[in-house]
Amino acid sequence: MKIDITLPDGSVRSYSEPISAFDIAKGISPRLADAALCVESSGMLHDMSHVSESDANVLFHTFKTESGKELYWHSTSHLMAQAVKQLFPDVKVTIGPAIEQGFYYDFDRDEPFTDEDLAAIETRMAELIKADEPYYRKELSKAEAIEKFKALGEDYKLEILAGIPDTDTISTYQQGDFVDLCRGPHLPSTGKIKAFKLLKTSGAYWHGDEKNKMLKRIYGISFPSNKELAEYLTFLEEAKKRDHRKLGKDLDLFSMNDEVGPGLVLWHPNGAMIRHLIESFWKEEHFRRGYQLVYTPHIGRAQLWKTSGHLDFYTDSMYAPMVVDEQDYYIKPMNCPFHIHVYKANHRSYRELPIRLAELGTVYRYERSGVLHGLMRVRGFTQDDAHIICTPEQLDVEVEKLLQFSLDWMKSFGFKDIIIYLSTMPEKKVGDEADWERATQSLRLAIEKFGLEYRVDEGGGAFYGPKIDVKIKDAIGREWQCTTIQFDFNLSTRFDMSYIGADNTSHRPFMIHRAIMGSMERFFATLLEYHSGNLPLWLCPVQIMLLPITDAQLDYAAALKDKLLAEGIRAEVDTRSEKIGYKIRDAEMRKVPYMAILGKKEEAEQSLSLRRHTQGDLGALSVEDAVSKIRAESQPG
Repeated sequence: MKIDITLPDGSVRSYSEPISAFDIAKGISPRLADAALCVESSGMLHDMSHVSESDANVLFHTFKTESGKELYWHSTSHLMAQAVKQLFPDVKVTIGPAIEQGFYYDFDRDEPFTDEDLAAIETRMAELIKADEPYYRKELSKAEAIEKFKALGEDYKLEILAGIPDTDTISTYQQGDFVDLCRGPHLPSTGKIKAFKLLKTSGAYWHGDEKNKMLKRIYGISFPSNKELAEYLTFLEEAKKRDHRKLGKDLDLFSMNDEVGPGLVLWHPNGAMIRHLIESFWKEEHFRRGYQLVYTPHIGRAQLWKTSGHLDFYTDSMYAPMVVDEQDYYIKPMNCPFHIHVYKANHRSYRELPIRLAELGTVYRYERSGVLHGLMRVRGFTQDDAHIICTPEQLDVEVEKLLQFSLDWMKSFGFKDIIIYLSTMPEKKVGDEADWERATQSLRLAIEKFGLEYRVDEGGGAFYGPKIDVKIKDAIGREWQCTTIQFDFNLSTRFDMSYIGADNTSHRPFMIHRAIMGSMERFFATLLEYHSGNLPLWLCPVQIMLLPITDAQLDYAAALKDKLLAEGIRAEVDTRSEKIGYKIRDAEMRKVPYMAILGKKEEAEQSLSLRRHTQGDLGALSVEDAVSKIRAESQPG
């Protein structure tokens, strides 16, 4: 017998008998055998105990790979569930997946988990790690699995099994006294988990359905070293400081109120000023780049959403209809159908194209309460929507302009680290394959023309067209979604869009959805967290705070404020009878960029003592010099 194992570098190792993945790794390097968490053999992931009985291509996954991280975190979720069951035997287990950062497990328990409970669970997990219990895989029939989990009293596992075909083979994993339904793979043993932390608890409905029971969820994280865990916990602390919900409250920018409705934003004056500045800049940039502004209704008749396909495929995310004149009307979940009807209001010639229609259009979507998250996930939000309608010959130029617009926009708001994702044709699609290839090639050419690195999500496009996603990475390594450039071969067909070509016959135009910001709310949140609340000067609602040392300088401060406002500089006066040190600290807390200290000397000299947020004293300046300094800094980019 000869078994050839091909490694990622193309080298081949031959064995005279079946061999386990662990032994293959050990033969390559003891270090690899220690680091390897699972093996990918001929495209399938397996435990390290997996035995190769025939030729195979083999790749080992460590914690440095996505598959390795997912396995590591999922194995830790099983460990946590084992600890919970030992400490709270009456608790019923549900599911415990790995997530983007770490893992969670949902439990059916009447009382929430307390901080003391989490500490006890961590202690028990440490004991189980020290015991170094192996993760055993076992395959059994569905009937055997039902019998097993019925004996354990795990009703949720029985519900999961009910949805699996009777002919399927079921796999379970067990470590010590804990057994769980799982496809695997898993770590060789609990001792592989070197560092972990339970982070928080929350409620979660079973299957995410509010009609089901509220479960108790525990989130956690784990790493192969204490150093990595410490770095991650530091990252979490920094993220907490940057949380836009905290900054929104501290800087008095926005709020949400249950009486108004969950997921609906109240913009306070400071937040509204920032939003106004963003919107004004948005409009100026669009006019400069040849866009036409449109305004469309907030509601539309049911037939509109029937034609668009929303009533067939998107109803769960739409608000219930309202009846007007015995007709159903729906509040809009998106702007696209309205823009299409603006286009179709006139017969179009190829000579008119491209047409670029843009709108800051507020839309409403029903999001489950459990997924609402500050400004990042809301029920009412404003999309910076645009639709580019063009001929095939204009495609490359238009896509290039769109990408240039996105890059310029990011630069204007201080975003530097850009990441591009290209999503291509999925298996299920609408539209002609040649159009898909033409559109995808146009997106690819634009990215490569700018010399940008990009990642390809093969088959990851929406069913209606390929797209580019432009994301930014912040100072602590998080990625944020911003621009989307999305082709649509679905709506253009559903609404029978056309233009008369040079050959005097009707043609279907290419239509591109485009959102530079994504939505105002999400962009606003990204901006806050990226800059940790220290916004570029041109966006600050208050650019300079005037701080009179005593009430005797209040008149001078008021006159100075009027002068600064006349120069286009946003100024406020702190009129409180507080000590100057208190006023300075308060302005620093509010992240006001500039502070002007006004005392007897400054009033006599018609000057001001300038301070910069986080930098301190800049010295005495004339009012004119201060105006020039602030103006020079108050430009986008």
